[in-house]
Amino acid sequence: MKATLAVVIVSALAIFTQGCAKEVAAPREAAPAEDVLMIANFDAGSAPNMLGGGIGAWDRDPADPTQGAEAYFDSNVRVGNRGYSLRIEYDVDSPNPAFNGIWMKLEGADFSDYSHLALSVRGDAVAGFTERFKIELKNAAGDSGMYMLSGVSDSWQEFTIPLNSFRGLRDFSRMDEFVIVFEDAVANPKTGAIYIDNIYVK
Repeated sequence: MKATLAVVIVSALAIFTQGCAKEVAAPREAAPAEDVLMIANFDAGSAPNMLGGGIGAWDRDPADPTQGAEAYFDSNVRVGNRGYSLRIEYDVDSPNPAFNGIWMKLEGADFSDYSHLALSVRGDAVAGFTERFKIELKNAAGDSGMYMLSGVSDSWQEFTIPLNSFRGLRDFSRMDEFVIVFEDAVANPKTGAIYIDNIYVK
């Protein structure tokens, strides 16, 4: 894949802590009935997310054709029997330093009453996929924290990550951005695809 910076299109078809997120064997079709704040379930098959924020792909060097990321809404692979997931195709197999991924705007959402970030993840067995990637959260003050998610498989899994695992990020009252990062030093294999669905805080 030779991709430059890509904005998500409607289609049917960024310090991190070590360790795995808590894994839940059976992901839910939707967020549970408890007190949660849904960020994105992609069921509309289009942007914005459920907070009103944009979604897009990004690349360290859009001028480098040997690396890149693209994202698509996919109705064929999803959690549950309806809606869409977000398919992310990544390529960090480059002779140059390479990292890329996707971003979602959080529109100043207040996470201070919540303790965990949850999301469902699945790798594409045909395209191949990395079992590890970074998740970054940023707030409106410009602070950020990262977490290394590990244990991705080719089946849907729901990962639950304590917000206090995002080291360096203390103020969750006005959140700005959710970012997934694929990096050449981490991704194995260096090209592949993952799906994400049902992102929320609880």
